[in-house]
Amino acid sequence: MVPDLKTFTVWFLTGSQGLYGEETLRQVAEQSQAVAAGLAGSPDIPVTVEWKPVLTDSAAIRRAMLEANADDSVIGVIAWMHTFSPAKMWIAGLDALQKPLLHLHTQANVDLPWGEIDFDFMNLNQAAHGDREFGYIESRLNVPRTTVVGHVSDPAVTGRVGVWTRAAAGRAATREMKVARFGDNMRYVAVTEGDKTEAELRLGVQVNTWGVNELVEAVAASTTQDVDALVDEYLSLYDVQPGLRPGAERHESLREGARIELGLRSFLEAGGFHAFTDSFEDLGDLKQLPGLAVQRLMADGYGFGAEGDWKTAVLVRTAAVMGAGLPGGASLMEDYTYHLEPGHELILGAHMLEVSPTLTTAKPSLEIHPLGIGGKDDPVRLVFTADPGPAVVVALSDMRDRFRLVANVVENVDLPQPMPKLPVGRAIWKPQPDFRTSATAWLTAGAAHHTVMSTQVGVDVFRDFAKMSGIELLVIDDATTIDAFEQTVRWNAAYYRLAQSI
Repeated sequence: MVPDLKTFTVWFLTGSQGLYGEETLRQVAEQSQAVAAGLAGSPDIPVTVEWKPVLTDSAAIRRAMLEANADDSVIGVIAWMHTFSPAKMWIAGLDALQKPLLHLHTQANVDLPWGEIDFDFMNLNQAAHGDREFGYIESRLNVPRTTVVGHVSDPAVTGRVGVWTRAAAGRAATREMKVARFGDNMRYVAVTEGDKTEAELRLGVQVNTWGVNELVEAVAASTTQDVDALVDEYLSLYDVQPGLRPGAERHESLREGARIELGLRSFLEAGGFHAFTDSFEDLGDLKQLPGLAVQRLMADGYGFGAEGDWKTAVLVRTAAVMGAGLPGGASLMEDYTYHLEPGHELILGAHMLEVSPTLTTAKPSLEIHPLGIGGKDDPVRLVFTADPGPAVVVALSDMRDRFRLVANVVENVDLPQPMPKLPVGRAIWKPQPDFRTSATAWLTAGAAHHTVMSTQVGVDVFRDFAKMSGIELLVIDDATTIDAFEQTVRWNAAYYRLAQSI
């Protein structure tokens, strides 16, 4: 379900003009192909980089942008002005472009051949001012873009381009995303509400609702043979609690968990869905709250939001795509409770059941326990603690006039003490810059209590994603102060209000 990012393509576009003659344009083409090859061969860049012929006039530029828009495999374009490419030639093309843009400010050579430089060399190697001309027209047209400066042999350059490509893959994922909501939001909860029409306009994601008993019908259609095979898979992958094993007194509960997974997976596959929600207040004739099924589907790359929270389902799926191929994972998360020892504050994150096992490299335990909420049979679930290491938690909120992403850089830590009475997937983390500042800023931003936790990508990928998608991002990291954060919130409120069309 998580795509191979190599199936995504970014086009490498090179700007020049006919003024310099055919010999210079031949050299431009050769050198731009070498730069594109340097990007394509970098392990930092997970997508396919495809070189396109040098662009020298307005009609060709506009045509290239329209073709990029029309090709679903193209997730963005990289532009480099090798020579001086008069920027008025780019107006129609940039105005037409609907895919993310990266402006690569580079040149063919690393060192200047000081003793050999003549005007032929200068005519050929003009990116230093050709890209400044291009930067002007990007700013004049207010084109959202990411600018990367440096030679492609520099790992800092390819690493930054790689970050942008992952964000572009996330944007492409939202443009095609379909979310199935089984039932509605949890009653009286504010933050899980949101404007689904605006979400489709801004992000491209389609969010619609299906009755829970339509899922129940899919669960009932599971065959005995398929249930047997899935149970065998559970037994091979997890430390299965003795009471759930074949022949034990709770084995039927495990089989019911397998039926739910089979039915849910078949429903999502048949509908072409990439993400889904449920709510413990609306389970229809399901015998258990889907715990194990949700955990395993998230591990496969599906997005999920609890209590009808479709915005978090979108985030989980987006983060899974952006992190494809990297160690770690993406999961629904929720700040649940705190350890408030002064100077050693920690946040315990979990959910009722639904945390993805991709957050751990340990072998999860498959267990059954009472839930005490939802009024259904005891549900099966995977129990584990997220691996220690860097992570980011990100929330998506509807602020009426805009969508707001809030990202907090955190460090997951080992479980300080055993928690035998909390049999769920969980994570324990230290937030940056410190607990008090983090929590104050989070509350100031009105950020949601449901988040995606990613241990694959950092805040830099979400920053590019927000820019591409035209949505607000507030970051809480080691540089955050409350005064500056509050000021940013005020500035952003004014900016987004003024930026709206009348």
